[in-house]
Amino acid sequence: MSGLVAPHGGKGLTCCLLGGGELEMEKKKAGHLKKISVSAREKGDLIMMGIGGFSPLNGFMTRADWKEVCDNFLLCDGTFWPIPVTLSVSRAEASGIAAGDEIALLDPRGQELLATMRVTEKYPMTGTDKKYECEKIFMGQGTASPEDFWKIAAGEHPGVQMVMNQGDVNLAGPVRVVSQGEYPAKYPGIYLTPEETRKIFQEKGWRDVAALQLRNPMHRSHEYLCKIAVEVCDGVFIHSLVGNLKPGDIPAEVRVRCIDALIHKYFVSRHVLHGGYPLDMRYAGPREALLHATFRQNYGCSRMIIGRDHAGIGNFYGLFEAQTIFDRIPYPDKPGKALICKPLKIDLTFYCHKCDGMASLRTCPHAKEDRVALSGTALRKFLSAGDRVPDHFGRAEVFEILREYYGGLAAKTEIRLHRAAAGEPEPAGS
Repeated sequence: MSGLVAPHGGKGLTCCLLGGGELEMEKKKAGHLKKISVSAREKGDLIMMGIGGFSPLNGFMTRADWKEVCDNFLLCDGTFWPIPVTLSVSRAEASGIAAGDEIALLDPRGQELLATMRVTEKYPMTGTDKKYECEKIFMGQGTASPEDFWKIAAGEHPGVQMVMNQGDVNLAGPVRVVSQGEYPAKYPGIYLTPEETRKIFQEKGWRDVAALQLRNPMHRSHEYLCKIAVEVCDGVFIHSLVGNLKPGDIPAEVRVRCIDALIHKYFVSRHVLHGGYPLDMRYAGPREALLHATFRQNYGCSRMIIGRDHAGIGNFYGLFEAQTIFDRIPYPDKPGKALICKPLKIDLTFYCHKCDGMASLRTCPHAKEDRVALSGTALRKFLSAGDRVPDHFGRAEVFEILREYYGGLAAKTEIRLHRAAAGEPEPAGS
């Protein structure tokens, strides 16, 4: 790992994934344990703990850690961490589990063994507790008050719905992961572990690596962000989510094809790497931007590209709130405890007809009418409706793949444009 940024937490990569004889013994033992099916979000969290992506976490959080993360962006030992990583069960399931018990964790369908867990604590999550977590994690500067937030969030924010619908009891404790799910087989060469990316970065001679978070096919703005990063770093890691999204988003296998086509035609291969990771989106905006930077540090990245409305949804967050939050988080002075991966903050980007190229608010002096506002949401809306995509929005090779996908859908999907996707200017105070 020489030359690359150290994994988060100061303990190296904390990998809970078993192998060899230890793996077979754990699988055999699991057959005699009480079985719990986890949610899709918890499955992704488990796999990330298995491969070291969530270093230094080695299990699901206690109530004390949950509260400290919500309030202060810290674990109880003083390590920076931005979002709770918890496991919930129903009251009925919890009634048969006591501290000290071992349980087997199955995939959401209850078919595949993912991990075993030694329960060290179980604690209630009342409706008040869940609302508290939602307000701390999901309520950004796009809503003026908790009252305004809840008027919309309960019905329109998938991350909020995820928390409010989870079980009423949380289980805490270390895990022993036995499976990476379907990802290695489904995305060969794309699904990469932190150990694998660090090895590739070293082979390429990279030290200063920027990560681009993607949940949409790459359009010209994404391409421009990557090329800015390549100019100031050794390389860029295009890291796309291959876990679950919300209804109407484009499936991972389609996005992977689009990204690969764009990289092949428009990037210098020695300065770019495309990979995938197994999490579900939480749509937590600024808090999720911090999580993205935290686990990208574990993958070996020293910078995280943060553009406008990073990991956002609707109008819940200020357009650049995901950038400014990095200036407000704690930076513990104990070795390894602070977030080392820094944001690469880039202004609103677009194609400008008068500039005759990609530009940003920092570089383009022209009027809004001269610009083609770019967003993944707008692109999905154009393609889903069968409308013509504006010139300079993206590359023909990508559109060909996307038109093939949308042409094969049995029904059109309604896509709602929000403020950021419509390319509106940054609101005052954000």
